[in-house]
Amino acid sequence: MQVKSFMFDMIRTELEDAVGVENVSTSEVDRASYTVDYFWLSRMWQDRGAEGPKPDIIVRPGSSEEVSKVLKIANYYKIPVHTWGGGSGSQGGALPMAGGILLDMKRMNKLISIDLNSHSITAEAGMIFQQLEWYANEKGYSCMHIPSCLTCGTIGGALGHRGIGILSSKYGKIDDQCMSMEVVLPNGDIINTLPVPKHAAGPDLNQIFIGSEGTLGIITKATFRLFELPKVMKHHAFLFKTMKDGLEAGRDIMQKTQPSIMRLFDEAETVSIIKKIIGFEKRGAFLNLSVDGPDERLVDIQLEIIKEICAKYGAEDMGSEYGEKWYQNRITFFYPDHIMDIPQMFGTMDTVADFGHVEEIYWAMKNAIESNFPGVRFIAHCSHWYGWGTMIYDRFIMDNPPEDKEEALRLHNQIWNTGVRAAMEHGGVINDHHGIGLKLSRLMKEQYGPAFQVMEGLKKALDPNGIMNPYKLGL
Repeated sequence: MQVKSFMFDMIRTELEDAVGVENVSTSEVDRASYTVDYFWLSRMWQDRGAEGPKPDIIVRPGSSEEVSKVLKIANYYKIPVHTWGGGSGSQGGALPMAGGILLDMKRMNKLISIDLNSHSITAEAGMIFQQLEWYANEKGYSCMHIPSCLTCGTIGGALGHRGIGILSSKYGKIDDQCMSMEVVLPNGDIINTLPVPKHAAGPDLNQIFIGSEGTLGIITKATFRLFELPKVMKHHAFLFKTMKDGLEAGRDIMQKTQPSIMRLFDEAETVSIIKKIIGFEKRGAFLNLSVDGPDERLVDIQLEIIKEICAKYGAEDMGSEYGEKWYQNRITFFYPDHIMDIPQMFGTMDTVADFGHVEEIYWAMKNAIESNFPGVRFIAHCSHWYGWGTMIYDRFIMDNPPEDKEEALRLHNQIWNTGVRAAMEHGGVINDHHGIGLKLSRLMKEQYGPAFQVMEGLKKALDPNGIMNPYKLGL
């Protein structure tokens, strides 16, 4: 034990030499603050009075060079490394399951450049995304990445988990908006992906590191596209008799127009959350959408086409009032007391599929969960759309989960296994934008089959000592 303590102190002084004594902590209070993110199990574990997974040493680097020094030290001693941004992830992706070093990236929050000729902005990855958006807004632009965690998630977190914002149906996901990145590899080498994402110089390295959740390296800087702030944005709402009608209308809308926002809620969510947040009293599948652009004429033309499509599928035109109310509450939807929260048990399964399978998946998941777990409700909406398909923001809610923490954990995982496997069996992919983290790690090999060896090969080549974010992403 004395030898171990002596070696621990030796390693700590090496880390202090790399980033400064004031940027290394082993205090109990600091370590405890990194034991919970927005993953339900980590919150429940703490709520039941149990101690979550703690890092041994917290390191707060201030530059890519300091990150490089830390990873070289970690690789030499084979110490696990976990990366922490804003702690807003819902999948347990940042939890320090193997102890070791926790890299808190928030000191790396500098704006590097804004290029108005190329419509791009570059910043360090520890910056909260709202701050990046404010920098863009000052110049009359936007990154158009507006997620519910805008005010608490970092750039690195958005990239690491392949995040998405409410404007995605027009402006894409974070991987569409990112042009290039700087990454520190597990061996400490600092690399840059190519300066533009559209090229034929081999595979796009951006796509290797985006979504890798800290398992292949640490994203330290990124360049994003900028979009001019739209001069016009109009909101509208419709009510469909069935989810099927709404899905078919949504497909036509995406293949014929370009709404920036479109959300279709099933009846269970329409009569609960939509009623509670915006005061909507009718039954059916509620759809709200927004169209934006540089000219009112373009917006109005698209809205007319959308109205014609919705009428074709029997929708009731609800006008602009409820669409505007939804937009005004676009972030507060996710605040505690607005939707489900502890002590309820809940989860968002976040399944993505093409239009040929999405309705089948919706019913398969709903039936599997509600028939196998009495007292558990299934509600869903489709919040991000593509020309080829959409995602189902599918939630389960249990009002009175078990008090015993082990029993609650077991039941939580059983519900997840049942719902996610139902989705995969009917042609779905297990996640659209929340990432895999710890929550879905065990199901990655089932999702990929023999193709998973490609990801394992990348991991083995880049991180042969297996130090980077152990137990996440199925690696």
